[in-house]
Amino acid sequence: MADRASWPDTGLVEAGLQLLDELSTNSKDEDQVLLVTDLHAGNVLRAQRKPWLVIDPKPFVGDRAYDATQHLFNCESRLLVDPLGTIGEFSGLLDVSAERVLRWMFARSSAEPRDEWNAESLELARTLERLV
Repeated sequence: MADRASWPDTGLVEAGLQLLDELSTNSKDEDQVLLVTDLHAGNVLRAQRKPWLVIDPKPFVGDRAYDATQHLFNCESRLLVDPLGTIGEFSGLLDVSAERVLRWMFARSSAEPRDEWNAESLELARTLERLV
């Protein structure tokens, strides 16, 4: 809360903080899994033992829908053009709730600590807020 003066939109950040708290305390036990938390294309390699190897995990136990968000943040331009389609398609591939991924995306985009806000990150947070 110390960075409140640097928030570009206090209401947006507060809504995200509230949702982060809600999401982190109300996920179902069956949705609690070991998370990678840094899942993106640069951390998935071809391997010999299995077709794919995920590297650089930052393991936590939590909501499986959370893990989809890191990869999606690397698709910011696609998210801005078609947020529901992009989230829905990726969630379907992972067999996780698109609604829950959308909620995590908004919470993270609006409330996670950052050194600075840029126009795209603010636009994405506001776009996702309207959809939640």
